[in-house]
Amino acid sequence: MKPGMDSSAQRYRRGWAAWLARAAAAILLFELISGLAVTVGPFQPAVEWGLLLHTIAGVLATALLTVYFARHWNNYSGQALSDVLLLGYVGLGALAICLLSGVAVTWQGLFALKTAPWLRYTHLISTLLAFAASMPHLFIAWLRRRAEVTRSAAGWLGSSVAWSLIAFAAAAVLTVAYSGTKYKNVFPSDYSFIYGKGRPFAPSLARTSTNGAFDPRSLGGSETCGSSTCHTQIYEEWKPSAHRYAAMDPIFQGVQTVMAKQNGPESTRYCGGCHDPISLFSGTKNILVENLTGLTGYNEGISCVSCHSIQKTDIRGNANYTMTQPVDYLWQWSPAGTAGATARNFLIRTYPRQHAQLSKRMYKKPEYCAACHKQFIDQEVNRVGWVQLQNQYDNWAASHWNKKGDARATVECRECHMPLVESSDPAAGDTSDYNRTADDHKHRSHRFLAANNFVPALLHLDGSQKHIQLTEKWLHGDIDIPEIRSKWADGPIVRIRLEVPPTVAPGQKLPIRVVLVSNKVGHDYPTGPLDMIQSWVEMRVQDEHGKTIFSSGQRDDRNFLVPGTFLFKAEPVDQYGNLIDRHNLWEMVGVRYRRSLFPGYSDTVEYNVLCPSGAPSVQVHSGDDVKEFSVATARPGTLRIDATLQYRKMDQFLLNYVMGEKAGLTAPVVEISGTTASVCVSRSGDASECR
Repeated sequence: MKPGMDSSAQRYRRGWAAWLARAAAAILLFELISGLAVTVGPFQPAVEWGLLLHTIAGVLATALLTVYFARHWNNYSGQALSDVLLLGYVGLGALAICLLSGVAVTWQGLFALKTAPWLRYTHLISTLLAFAASMPHLFIAWLRRRAEVTRSAAGWLGSSVAWSLIAFAAAAVLTVAYSGTKYKNVFPSDYSFIYGKGRPFAPSLARTSTNGAFDPRSLGGSETCGSSTCHTQIYEEWKPSAHRYAAMDPIFQGVQTVMAKQNGPESTRYCGGCHDPISLFSGTKNILVENLTGLTGYNEGISCVSCHSIQKTDIRGNANYTMTQPVDYLWQWSPAGTAGATARNFLIRTYPRQHAQLSKRMYKKPEYCAACHKQFIDQEVNRVGWVQLQNQYDNWAASHWNKKGDARATVECRECHMPLVESSDPAAGDTSDYNRTADDHKHRSHRFLAANNFVPALLHLDGSQKHIQLTEKWLHGDIDIPEIRSKWADGPIVRIRLEVPPTVAPGQKLPIRVVLVSNKVGHDYPTGPLDMIQSWVEMRVQDEHGKTIFSSGQRDDRNFLVPGTFLFKAEPVDQYGNLIDRHNLWEMVGVRYRRSLFPGYSDTVEYNVLCPSGAPSVQVHSGDDVKEFSVATARPGTLRIDATLQYRKMDQFLLNYVMGEKAGLTAPVVEISGTTASVCVSRSGDASECR
């Protein structure tokens, strides 16, 4: 006992009865239990509230705990080392680490993009170590002086438990007061179960985990992903992407309206699984619903959550997937800059377990993409029978890009369409790919670059200009992807080559062969709905004075391709043999013509040029692959031949049909690849005459 201090004062300052001891014990007990609830308990609002109180109490009590343990150290550190003292030292050291790591985690939760896992684990392990050392420390200390301190120790224990219970009661009250967004997962009262209540979303194969409706709010809210100072870069990539505008696409909306008028609004559920899942699962594609699209679905299309909530897919396609409703954090949809958003972001960063469930290895697999990137029509839709439509997955699976079982030699969907980009995003880094590391500072681009350079500009989407530039660069084959450089190809996505003889005499046919080779496309080229996509060869022959003496593949003044153009396309037909030219695929029963390039394969178109001196005009005869034309040639000279493979996302007829000819719209044309050759027209067959 220190001089001048009586036993009661000593007990007040350093014994079981000390108010500092009891306050410290109450705080630490609450911190222990609320922290363990976060670690091993179920994800629910009460645990989230407990975590918030855990953080607040920990921060506010840091000074109190520091004062108490400083006094405790001062009172006992001069004693001879014993088991009690050793346990106390260990517990105090672990507690110091626990407090420091807790402060660090709190700071990261508030101000960083994410919390460091090692800090969270340090906080947890030091907590368990402090508890493991403190319990025997307290028990032995009580045991050796139990006759003297039992009463005060009981009071210490009782007050600690009581104050902890008060804190837990506060968490319970807060949970009752607010436990997150209350969703209305019900179909509209007039919802039409035309295919039976067991198949509420048919003819789409998409379904929910409950086979019931989902409140549209639960699948939207992509803006919160980007405005939370978390996935800002990914959100900006997604905004002008095809996934984002899948529902608001005016061509989709126009075709959907025609389908609804012809077959009933329920039939459009076939489209909704891939284009508009939020509206589909909320029951919006129903009778008496204008535009058949809810506002959330229209604005977000394939939203962040709708893609990341899929738990199961099937490679049959036609949106054959199962979607679950994600479990929200508190203040899930609070707008940026509010206290609710700050609390939500803090919870996500410090309690990331639930959020991490939105990332699954299955999302990497081509089979995941196949759920929507493979399409067919069956009897429920066309009233006749099954017919295959676009099918990127099977194309890829059967191609030379797929080296089954060898990831280092295989080029998969995400490696091309979601290339790695420099990133400071919390999603940066990955250890599940053979060529990735946890700290590579890269994430997969969510632009999903492909071939649509039309709709982003048509809708004036944020970031559309940059997105279109990247799309056209992609179509040119100019985007370098370092991660697959060793197993991909160089150059344009489709190579074009001219095969012509060096000379031709007037009166002879000049054979021009255009060879097209699929160079770095992972599926058919072109792919998608080939009834509306156009890719063609534009040919121009000029004499040495620059006069065009033949052309093919040009567009007229109304932006239609001239007759006789060599064109990659499909010509689907209905059951009466009529051409499907309005994207009315619900009437399709077969294809009368289809031409595209399989990966690694080539196609050829031949032009035969007749060069008689004094031919009166140009004559064009169109066959399947052979184009013949005559060229007037009065004297020897050089013919320049230019061949270009062109691409546009939408043919002019369909665009005029959906948007109206008066709209003056036309899809921009992209040059995929081009080449040039020269031929000498010589009576003697000597090419030197043209030099």
